[in-house]
Amino acid sequence: MLLEYLFIFCARVCDVSLATVRLLMVVRGKRLQAAMIGFVEVTIFILALQRVMSNLSDPFKLVAYALGFATGNYTGSLIEEKMALGIQTVLVILKQGCAEAVATVLRSAGYGVTSLEGKGKEGTREILMVTAQRKRLGRLVDTLREADPEAFITILDARSALGGYVPAARVQVK
Repeated sequence: MLLEYLFIFCARVCDVSLATVRLLMVVRGKRLQAAMIGFVEVTIFILALQRVMSNLSDPFKLVAYALGFATGNYTGSLIEEKMALGIQTVLVILKQGCAEAVATVLRSAGYGVTSLEGKGKEGTREILMVTAQRKRLGRLVDTLREADPEAFITILDARSALGGYVPAARVQVK
């Protein structure tokens, strides 16, 4: 009986985690991968649901199902965070006169940078646009904070980028 509860719990953790990854693939335009993940996801879901529906008078099956769902959401978000697929566009708004120095720091760190001029409440602002792989986002923000701690940083998800310069995550070759 305990194995039955454990199966229901683990199956829900797996299928809900897969649902999170599948949704990520759909958003990123990876339809084939999403379809394959969806096939496995729904198969696991049906197996778990069948076990619960076979005896609805057993409250522990319902608890195992619900705990598996909750844990699957948490696990799926951790998996998604580790995968860090895709690219993001970072807008950096700086006070007048700071952009060139910050852009130089970013370019020397391997990022492509486009600079623009904008107008804000307090006058002219310089704007840097940087598109980077999501896996490199933490390093990019750290570099920006070192270069200008007062910079206003906005991070936007980008579905895709065509042309231009989006460097790949650096991999050290031995």
